[in-house]
Amino acid sequence: MFLNNYGYEVDSTDSASEALELFNPFRHDLILTDNSMSGMTGGELARIIKQISPATPVVMCSGNPPNDCSGIDVVIKKPTYLLAIKDVINKLLPLN
Repeated sequence: MFLNNYGYEVDSTDSASEALELFNPFRHDLILTDNSMSGMTGGELARIIKQISPATPVVMCSGNPPNDCSGIDVVIKKPTYLLAIKDVINKLLPLN
């Protein structure tokens, strides 16, 4: 809801597997994930997303980011502020 208030259209899922099922590189301009998820880590999700769509930016907001951040364009350490996340997204996807 926070990002919707700034003009971004957001789809959210409860798991990485749901995110992969939903992901469409023609519809989704950016992936925002955490590393701690059930079934698959955010790092694993990022690597798969980059295999499908190398140009799609992946932002991870996590208190426990992976050691291997390949596939992740920006890591935001938790705790953080919602505005910090918005600022990173604005830099990657400027709204016109």
